[in-house]
Amino acid sequence: MRQSNSGGLVYSTEAGRMCPVCRQALSACTCRAKANAAAADALARGDGTVRVGRETGGRGGKVVSVVRGVPLSGEPLAALAKRLRNGCGCGGTVKDGVIELQGEHRDRLVALLTAEGFRVKRVGG
Repeated sequence: MRQSNSGGLVYSTEAGRMCPVCRQALSACTCRAKANAAAADALARGDGTVRVGRETGGRGGKVVSVVRGVPLSGEPLAALAKRLRNGCGCGGTVKDGVIELQGEHRDRLVALLTAEGFRVKRVGG
């Protein structure tokens, strides 16, 4: 008998959303945690070069300095973001492994990241 992966329980009023693979509640899903950990490891490895650029798209014309490719994840990445925010004297956040800082700080970020021991490239105009 063949079983389809596309069917099955998706939501339960008792447990909420369900994982279609292991059929557990998303809060207790074990297969998704393994997949997320593997994806985070692959993202953290990258090519070893940290890229510093700037973006304005979708922000009402405001400039945001963006740091991509940092070979860290989780708490170490958040701690690095905090050091960069303090060094630039601005606000910012970490979204999906990318550090976003408010304002144009590319030159200062390149100097700070080089001092931290990263190989850094300035990208964009």
